[in-house]
Formats: sequence, C-alpha cells, structure tokens
Amino acid sequence: MTDIATLVRSARRSRRLTQRELARRAGLPQSRVAVAENAHEDPRFDTASRLLAGAGHRLYAAATTRDDVATIAAEIRYALGRDDRALAFRFFIQMNDHLVAERGLLRGILAVTEPELTGSKTWDAAIAALVEYRLNQEGVPSPSWTSASTRHLERARPLIVDPADPVPPPADVPAEFLDHGVLLWRDSLESV
Repeated sequence: MTDIATLVRSARRSRRLTQRELARRAGLPQSRVAVAENAHEDPRFDTASRLLAGAGHRLYAAATTRDDVATIAAEIRYALGRDDRALAFRFFIQMNDHLVAERGLLRGILAVTEPELTGSKTWDAAIAALVEYRLNQEGVPSPSWTSASTRHLERARPLIVDPADPVPPPADVPAEFLDHGVLLWRDSLESV
C-alpha cells in the first residue's frame, strides 16, 4: 500500500493544508510533518496517525500486496517529470492491473486516498477515469476525489503515449473515460 510519506502528503494536500497548518491541527512541530513527508525515515505509527487525523483522515490496514492508486500516481508524476510518457503509461497499466487483481471493497480501498496531481490534466483525468471504470465493475462507489474539476477535461483529448498512435473513436472508449474527457482505447486496459 501507500508509503507513509505519500499518505501524509496526499492527506494534507487533499485538505489544502500547509505543513504548518497540519502541524498545528495535529499538535506537532512543523518539522515532524516535513520529516514524515520526505520519506527518508518512516514516522512512528502514533505520529502518522496524528498527522492523518489532523487532515481529517483515519489510518486503516488492508490485507493486500498491491500498490494503491496514490502510490502509483506518484510514479506516473515522476515519469512525466522526466518526459517519459511510455514509462508513465506502464505505471498506468500497473495501476489498472492492481485494481483488477482485487475484488469488492478491497478494490475500493486501493483508490480511497486521493493521489497528488501529476502535472498533466489529461493524466489526472485518466487516473480518475480508470478508478471509476474499475470500481463501477465491482459496484463499489468511487471516492469523491474522482469527481473534482481537476480530474475532468473540458474538451476530449487522447492520452498520448506515442504521437503516432491513432486516436480511438468514442465507440471504442469506456464510458468513464468519455465522462472525464479522455480518449483511450478500451483494449489498452485488458492487459490482465
């Protein structure tokens, strides 16, 4: 699942808090928030729990060996920062595969933590669309972050990995992707 640094940072940012504000709410020094978010050392359980509570979240454990959406989205953000769309897409397919591998509420648990934005509106919309697509298959409600305006495109555009790839027609795009404005071949998601 999510490493503690990603979890604390995502929880804080989902509430639009600064590190100083989270520290005040959690009753901890701001330096403890910075240490918890930089991933050089994992904070103690009680510190992580206090920081999450300060952001209005709770810490739960789930029996899975799969990485969650927030963790893989951080890898996508890293790949996009290196201008490596092929690597970003491999991580996106890994996210898909991890969601498909779990059933029921455990699939939903993998998507509950809001991932940080990747720096690309198209990729952010695609991540939200993928979560809705896979959770809808299980009849599991989507987390509220998937409906944020930052996760929808005003005009439909393809998720470009290779500029030579053809753009799929809407009939070949899952409805959840169309709703988010992302054109992605349905077949691209059938790697499992």
